Amino acid sequence: MTLADGFILGAALLTAVWLLSPTMRASRTWSATLTPLASIIGSGFLVAAPLVAVIVGKAAPLAMLGIVVLAYGIGSVIRFNIRHLEPRLTAADYLPRPIIALERVSAVALAVAYIVSVTFYLRLLASFVLHQFQNQVAWHGNLLTTGVLLVIGLTGYRFGLRALEKLETISVTVKLAIIAALLLGLGMFDVGALDDLLLQPIPVADHETFHRLRLLAGLLLIVQGFETSRYLGHEYDAATRIETMRRAQLLSGTIYVVFVLFALPLLTRLEGTSPDETAIIALAQHVSPLLPYLLILAAVMSQFSAAVADTVGGGGLLAECSRGSMRIQSSYLLITATAIALVWFADIFQIISIASRAFALYYLLQAINAWLLAGEREEPGRRLFDRARFTFIILILTFVVIFGHSAE
Repeated sequence: MTLADGFILGAALLTAVWLLSPTMRASRTWSATLTPLASIIGSGFLVAAPLVAVIVGKAAPLAMLGIVVLAYGIGSVIRFNIRHLEPRLTAADYLPRPIIALERVSAVALAVAYIVSVTFYLRLLASFVLHQFQNQVAWHGNLLTTGVLLVIGLTGYRFGLRALEKLETISVTVKLAIIAALLLGLGMFDVGALDDLLLQPIPVADHETFHRLRLLAGLLLIVQGFETSRYLGHEYDAATRIETMRRAQLLSGTIYVVFVLFALPLLTRLEGTSPDETAIIALAQHVSPLLPYLLILAAVMSQFSAAVADTVGGGGLLAECSRGSMRIQSSYLLITATAIALVWFADIFQIISIASRAFALYYLLQAINAWLLAGEREEPGRRLFDRARFTFIILILTFVVIFGHSAE
């Protein structure tokens, strides 16, 4: 083991020890941050850098910055609705019919997206794990996916949110520890590889400008997941959820941008313009022989933690929609049971595109509701500002819903 390998492994261990310290584990703020953070840094993290690089080349860090800034703006829509819409829904206060109708449609869209996403994340996890053992038998993947879904569903049903948060804590801790190691490794690699960045090109796909915009719009869905905070109201108050969603977005956004920036010299060695989730893992061997193994573990933890986060968010959504007639624990079981049915009777890899558009539609409808509510604000200046920013977000999300194209 080289000195660089020691630093990389040390960074992972120190990060894990810190995140598992009694102080962090006892923090309700950190617990409330885990669910949106797990969902945002989900299955798309490892593929983010290669994907954005083949779309815009060396401008990838700026493009990634634009994506996370836009996602933060969409997060502000959800935070606005937590503060202004949610209390009125809970108290059965008078709301205009269009707002109620949009809220119901958005809830249906998000429920569909959550169920498909949970299934997809875990089916991809199974494919990734079995690939390491050269096992390509489809029903083996279905069986492994079913087993993991049963663990999540039964844990949530028997022990509730706290138990699911413990599963999230473990998986997110492993993932963040490996991300710390990855960023340190890339930083050390970049010191000696700046010439590669200056002299070597990054493979860029031959697309027209409009198609590049469509692909970047599709990448917006890689950094979604912050809306899960909206459906943790049975455990955390509004102020806590608003603040922890903001923290989750800022932390994850920083990680995404720094990762893409640090990965640029390495991406000059990328072959082809259709990278998959294994691309960065294959390239990582140039940084350290340890990193590919760590990134395989990170990929598995990413899928698992994102699935748990969406189960938590979906459970809260179903419980809210049932107006208390469904226990939160029962909703976890319903989501995982439906996901198991999808595993065996549907082609998840085809219908995931439906889930992506459903997420975008949910955000669009939430932005329209925020726009409508902003019109009721008494301060003219605040009303004008909120409506202007929500109008901009509505226009962007309309483009994403209609033209967004998955690059994965």
